[in-house]
Amino acid sequence: AEYQYPWREKLAKYKDELAKGVYGYWELGAWKPLSISARHRARIRKEVLLAGEDWTYDPERKEMRTRRKGHKVDRIAAEKRANTAKLMEKMPDMLLEYKKRKWAKKMKEEDKAK
Repeated sequence: AEYQYPWREKLAKYKDELAKGVYGYWELGAWKPLSISARHRARIRKEVLLAGEDWTYDPERKEMRTRRKGHKVDRIAAEKRANTAKLMEKMPDMLLEYKKRKWAKKMKEEDKAK
């Protein structure tokens, strides 16, 4: 006779532990991992599903995100172009201020030289 995995006994034995979650649980402010390993949990789950029974110990699945982020590179490039255009409008004033600063610095150096 072929070996039959005793999933009913295992399920009965670990029922309370499986109900606590997939990874572990918080107890008195401390995280406790499950006493059954993920490999053995998966083996029991597989056997239960192959036998056509219901597996109720998995958490409900979250809804998939359908909204795409888009191309971040394109968005950043457009923002940079807009910022550059805005700065180019201010450029004549900026150049004038720069020339004034340079001229004032030159005058100050000439005064020191005297």
